[in-house]
Amino acid sequence: MTSPHGGNRPPVLPALFGLGPRAERRRRALPAGLLRLPTIGVDIGGTKVVAGVVDGEGKVLEKLRTDTPHKSKSAKVVEDVIVELVLELADRHDVHAVGVGAAGWVDAERSTVLFAPHLNWRGEPLREALSSRLRFPVVVENDANAAAWAEWRFGAGRGEEHMVMLTLGTGIGGAVVRDGYVDRGKYGLAGEFGHMQVVPGGHRCPCGNRGCWEQYSSGNALVRDARELVAEESPVVQALLARAGGTVEGITGPLVTEAARAGDPTATELLYDVGTWLGVGIANLAAALDPGRFVIGGGVSEAGDLLLTPARDTFRRTLTGRGFRPESTIVHAALGNEAGLVGAADLARQVARRFRTIKRRRVERAVP
Repeated sequence: MTSPHGGNRPPVLPALFGLGPRAERRRRALPAGLLRLPTIGVDIGGTKVVAGVVDGEGKVLEKLRTDTPHKSKSAKVVEDVIVELVLELADRHDVHAVGVGAAGWVDAERSTVLFAPHLNWRGEPLREALSSRLRFPVVVENDANAAAWAEWRFGAGRGEEHMVMLTLGTGIGGAVVRDGYVDRGKYGLAGEFGHMQVVPGGHRCPCGNRGCWEQYSSGNALVRDARELVAEESPVVQALLARAGGTVEGITGPLVTEAARAGDPTATELLYDVGTWLGVGIANLAAALDPGRFVIGGGVSEAGDLLLTPARDTFRRTLTGRGFRPESTIVHAALGNEAGLVGAADLARQVARRFRTIKRRRVERAVP
């Protein structure tokens, strides 16, 4: 929703805590009842759909999970799954809105999924489709935006007015939260940091370009490099291959991380390389955006300091103006896999508040 003052700031924001003078003024202006509205968050990924009831403090009260329909299925099949989960939760909880976090491009109105790589959604009017079948207001959000909002509200981003979140999984997702709102860009497509070009003419990316950042600092990059060592019959990878059951298909991101934690030198080096490229990209983002904090989430981030230590070191070595400027902090996300669900539910809470206000005004106008 576009603010009359420009940008994509929503006109009403959820309660904010200790986040600077402007955010604090907004917090005091909001009704206390807003904090108590339970809402449902839905997180749609490539393999699973998770829905949960979330209270005003970011606590998940109940959660349901099912498999994501194959991307060859119709859009309605996925909507059927969402509706079924929401209605089951609504039978047991007094919920007031639904937030859907989708892995894909969502328009600035938070209504239409323009493109979802793992689903058959191309220009899908998801908010309208779900609203017509549910008795709740619905908001649709990009999953990285939802996760960033959750970390800013309840997790590792609390207290920071300008935060960038990076989610390292199959690729790299990203989002910016600034001064109490998610910065979605003009068309709702901001945060596709994984497709910044860092190596001209480098590895081919599924997006069609070459040398994208996520080709060097993601779960796919970690697995690809390990499997390339196997293909080259490198002796340094034999212990890792044995851990994978002797098959190249058994080498996965979690397995490499597990091996690195156990002291495998090759796995540790592979994570070091991914972390080094992570630091390069973060330094580029710091030059462009100058946030106070970077929050690193996603499955690859579970490697912890095996990933973040080389990222921080490289960031300090490559940051523009190093030594003459304040440095952003780089921290691990706090909410884990629940961040997308919690953030989608919390973003829906502001919609629930507006919906309740409109209904109350209509009732008041009807009274003689």
